[in-house]
Amino acid sequence: MAMVDVTVRGAGIFGLSVAWACVQRGAKVQAVDPAGPAAGASGGIVGALAPHVPENWNTKKAFQLDSLLQAEAFWAEVAEAGGAAPGYIRSGRLQPVADEAALALARQRERTAAELWQDRARWEVIRTDGDPWAPNSPTGWLIRDTLSALIHPRKACAALVAALSAKGVEVVADAPDHGKVLWATGVAGLEALNAGHPRLVGAGIKGQAALLRLDQSGTAQLFADGVHVIPHLDGTVAVGGTTEREFDSPDSTDDQLDTVIAKARAAVPALADAPVIERWAGLRPRSRSRAPMLGALPDKPGHYIANGGFKIGFGMAPKVAEVMADLLLEGHDRIPEGFRVTDNL
Repeated sequence: MAMVDVTVRGAGIFGLSVAWACVQRGAKVQAVDPAGPAAGASGGIVGALAPHVPENWNTKKAFQLDSLLQAEAFWAEVAEAGGAAPGYIRSGRLQPVADEAALALARQRERTAAELWQDRARWEVIRTDGDPWAPNSPTGWLIRDTLSALIHPRKACAALVAALSAKGVEVVADAPDHGKVLWATGVAGLEALNAGHPRLVGAGIKGQAALLRLDQSGTAQLFADGVHVIPHLDGTVAVGGTTEREFDSPDSTDDQLDTVIAKARAAVPALADAPVIERWAGLRPRSRSRAPMLGALPDKPGHYIANGGFKIGFGMAPKVAEVMADLLLEGHDRIPEGFRVTDNL
């Protein structure tokens, strides 16, 4: 295959991951972002790589399953190439079971997961066993899945930057386009598309999260009372988050985050005295279809989009990188229905 020139505009998780996949296949890549790497939502602190529930199967859930299963090898390769750890571990997830109806549903999903996930991961209902890290469960039952993983968003982006640098690719503030152009510009990219179309293509949805000082590294992530609790490998625990379509300030925190922190402490007693060391807020790019928006711009030959990661961008990144590299370098379109740019225009 002849060498292909690719310009990646945007150095968040989608842009960096696609750039890496293209470099791995021998493309000549330049990465451009005036704000630098992970300046937007990819500079957050949560990093929950958790699957959708194993039922009502569709292309989005199948794509996510493939991506979550690819993640371990993807991030190991990135770490080896650049020498920087992304903070990735597939340590599973625990969720409390609220009542008898929820228990019956969880057991039903245990059966559907065995069918849909096959032998690649498990969704199971277990008794609480006195683990001080486990969330409070009114029924004494927990859901445990072995597909969920976690990652440190900032460290993951830094690991990709280091891996790219080891291959001779630096993220620069400005450069002219060369070859095919991928727009992975997050909220700003969605707003630019909105300006040229009669209906909403996508929008930035605000999220707030907090980082607490407590070393639970290596343990499962938790999801309780609508709150993600992520025990990072660096001795911190992230809790998040909110979903705000209306807000006064995109990057300030308020009492909504206080509520998230209080819910986390109530659900997980081990967090009761853990000090808050950072409060974070930012906008996450969500497409109108709520799925990642991938593919060629129909009115601009040679230009492509990877956007709309919203809350699942890091989990989707390995598979997004693979299919976008297929399209950019080989013209091979494996983007599933519902993910295409035209589904949102």
